[in-house]
Amino acid sequence: MTDATAADSVTGEDSEAAGGQDDGAEPYRGLPGAFLYAFRATDSLLCKAYVPVALLLSAVIALVFTFGLIVQLAATGSVRGGTFTFSRTFFLFVGLLVVAPLLAPVLSVARRHRRTGSSVAYDRGIAFSALLFVGSLYLALLVSAPAELREPTESVVVGFFYSLTPLAGLVPPLLAVGVMYLVHRLLK
Repeated sequence: MTDATAADSVTGEDSEAAGGQDDGAEPYRGLPGAFLYAFRATDSLLCKAYVPVALLLSAVIALVFTFGLIVQLAATGSVRGGTFTFSRTFFLFVGLLVVAPLLAPVLSVARRHRRTGSSVAYDRGIAFSALLFVGSLYLALLVSAPAELREPTESVVVGFFYSLTPLAGLVPPLLAVGVMYLVHRLLK
C-alpha cells in the first residue's frame, strides 16, 4: 500500500471501501455549510423557512449572551473564585442550552440528507417542532420576566403567564425539546 493510498483511506476519500457508506457528492464543512446544505437539500418549504430563522435567532441569542457575559464579567471582575466563577460558567451553559435546540434540527436534516436521504415528512415534522421550540422560548421569557419589566395587560392569557412563578418558565422549552425528540424518533 502506497503512502497516497493510505492517506486516502485515513482521510475518508474512499468512503465506500472504508466505511460502507457514501458521504454524498456534496459534503458540507462545519456548521455554516450545514445550514446551506439543509436549505438546498430539503423539499419541505417549512424546513426551508426554518433554516434562516434558526440562523438569525442563533446569532441574536449568541450576541445577547456574549454581551451579557461581558456585563457580568465587568460586574464581578474584581472578585476571585467561588460563586461568581460558577455563575459565569452557568451563564454560558444556559446560552448553550438555548442555542443547541435551535441548531439541532438543521444539523439533523443536513445529516439525514447527506447520509440516508431524508423524507419531506421528517423535514416538515422536525421544522414544525423546532418552531414550537421558538414559541416556547417566548413563553419562557413571558413567565420569567421580572415584575418591574412587565407591562400592565388586560389579556387573560398573558395575565396567567405573569402569575406563574419564574421557575415555571423552564417548562415550555423542556416540553418543546421533548416534542422535538419524539418527532425525530417517530419519523426516523
